[in-house]
Amino acid sequence: MSSLSSLRAILDAWTGTVAGSVVAGLERMVSPRLVRLVEDDKGIFALETAKPENSLKTIAFEDGKFAAAGLAQIVRGSRVEIVLRPARFLFRPLELPARAADFLDGIVRAQIDRLTPWSAAEAVFGCSVPVAQGSEGITTLIAAAPRRLAMGCVEAVSPYHPSAIAIVTEAAEGGRIKVFEQRSRGAVDPARLSRTLQMVLGVAAIVAVAGSIAAGYLADSLSAQESELERQITQRRAAIRGSDGGERSPLALLERRKYDTPASVIVLESLSRVLPDHTYVTELHLAGDKLQIAGITRDAPSLIPLIEQSQHFARATFYAPTTRAASDPGERFHIEAQIEPRNAP
Repeated sequence: MSSLSSLRAILDAWTGTVAGSVVAGLERMVSPRLVRLVEDDKGIFALETAKPENSLKTIAFEDGKFAAAGLAQIVRGSRVEIVLRPARFLFRPLELPARAADFLDGIVRAQIDRLTPWSAAEAVFGCSVPVAQGSEGITTLIAAAPRRLAMGCVEAVSPYHPSAIAIVTEAAEGGRIKVFEQRSRGAVDPARLSRTLQMVLGVAAIVAVAGSIAAGYLADSLSAQESELERQITQRRAAIRGSDGGERSPLALLERRKYDTPASVIVLESLSRVLPDHTYVTELHLAGDKLQIAGITRDAPSLIPLIEQSQHFARATFYAPTTRAASDPGERFHIEAQIEPRNAP
């Protein structure tokens, strides 16, 4: 499980980095207008835009709404930064090792409940650009506020359809700290883009595995077909070479098999000649070059030399015990012998 969690964390970090780079590139290529609403000590917002000729200069925030008739036309499609006064925020300095600069957001999120009265789900927070303290340390300033405060401002601006809404504040040491940002559905969201990249990678991995399995199956099938074709070609070539005559021709092979295979008629004829008249064969089995006979005789041991004296048999032996019953006229024998092919005239 730990390896899977580590792999998932690496994948999330990689896709998040790629998504952030893509979104940053798109924003540099197509940068929306910036509209800034700066809150003063009385709760009145000053409007700052790239076009100073706009008629609106100050906007009141009453009952959770911005009271300005022409605000919708200015805000639509723009990036809105709501700069809240520092009195609404809680500031905490944080000292960290220098190597923690790359993981600053995650570290702040993990410690926000220790640094502020709120948990990460109850607050909006951000940190300033880290400042080096010696060669091995950095210092950053954390700003946090209740989430309901930020969401009230976001909900007041959202009906005007901006491309993005950010909540920022002014730090006492100077510089602005962003604590919240929300993009509209039409804009490219890094988190959503990161999830899309993970889905694309998953689908690509599944397709790659399926393709590898299919390629292996096709390779095995083609290899079997190739082997079968080679075997058939070899057989055809052998048949063509043998059709011209010689020892490897089909007729020569058939002739050789004729003389190499024992003939049943000759075996029976030879056996009837060597067995004495008092011997009766009740069973006979021919299997290739092996002969097995069973029957009744007066003297079973004398049959072995009689059979081996024939030029058609060799290595005769008993393959079962010799028995004699009270009702039998002689001994019941079981003899096995090797057949020597003698089919030539």
